[in-house]
Amino acid sequence: MKNNEFEFGIYSLGELIPGPSGQTQSAKSRIDDIIAMAKLADEAGLDLFGIGEHHRLDFVTSSYAMILAAIAQATKNIRLTSTLSVISTADPVRVYEDFATLDLISGGRAELIAGRGAFLESFELFGADLRKYDELFENKLELMMQLIKKERVSWQGQFRPALHNAAIAPRPFQPSIPLWIGVGGTPESAARAGRLGVNMALGILGGDPRRVKPLVDIYRAAGKAAGHDPSQLRVSVTGHSYIAETSIQALDEFHPHYNNYFGYFLKERGQRFSVSRSELDVMTAPDNVLAVGSPQQLVEKILYQHELFGHSRFMGQFDMGGQSLSKVAKAIELLATEVAPAVRKALKQK
Repeated sequence: MKNNEFEFGIYSLGELIPGPSGQTQSAKSRIDDIIAMAKLADEAGLDLFGIGEHHRLDFVTSSYAMILAAIAQATKNIRLTSTLSVISTADPVRVYEDFATLDLISGGRAELIAGRGAFLESFELFGADLRKYDELFENKLELMMQLIKKERVSWQGQFRPALHNAAIAPRPFQPSIPLWIGVGGTPESAARAGRLGVNMALGILGGDPRRVKPLVDIYRAAGKAAGHDPSQLRVSVTGHSYIAETSIQALDEFHPHYNNYFGYFLKERGQRFSVSRSELDVMTAPDNVLAVGSPQQLVEKILYQHELFGHSRFMGQFDMGGQSLSKVAKAIELLATEVAPAVRKALKQK
């Protein structure tokens, strides 16, 4: 974190779905756009760029670490993170090797957000028992923490062969790779992150942020009870976002893509999704998490949430539902040149 400043970033999940017009990008074009987004974010001076892991035909990010490596070669300063790595269904040793290599390629810019994920396809794909959903994550997270700390690891767990003084290579450029735990809405996940003393990446897709504050309180209380330094327990807020010059423009441009995104993924679950333009106005009100609006509105929203959460990082998903690269580029510019400076200035004055 640069000079303890509040950090800003963007991320992509890399979905490959028909846009509101019905047309679908090619996989190559979608990956090209993701790399272009990262370059724009780097050039604009944002702090982070993230890619989520998904193993479906309607996503292009199954090999997300490889895309991040390509981005590392195309950028200079921006930190690169997973958003998030589904370690429940992966071999933590292999994930660690990938990110240590990414850290070397990027000159020390890699981070890792570990989580259980919202999609379940990887369980069957990689032979993981869905009935052991929580146990898998707990067990493999424990191993990941050991891999980050030590060059040689001896470890025994339930879901992979034991390690006996195993050499864990390569070692990263940084002293260690920063680790975050992705937390959705469960108190147990927040408590685990605090107990382990790991940063918490809080994924919030909508609603009143005051309803989420108990998760942050649980996280910090668990960390304190476990003897961790409270100043080292960092919180990030991530979620769907969009910025345009005016509120009306932002909502008009975001609305069809929001409906398109949720309409597509909820349809396969037998659910229908359609939010009217007037309903979206309510969903993006100042006391709602959904970070869509003018730069000033996002400044006010982030500062309001900072009062509640005391978080030190904001990351937005700008490209959801087939949003065009040109509009995402403008949103990145506004985040970097108007939102970030105003938030940092306000926080310094407190």
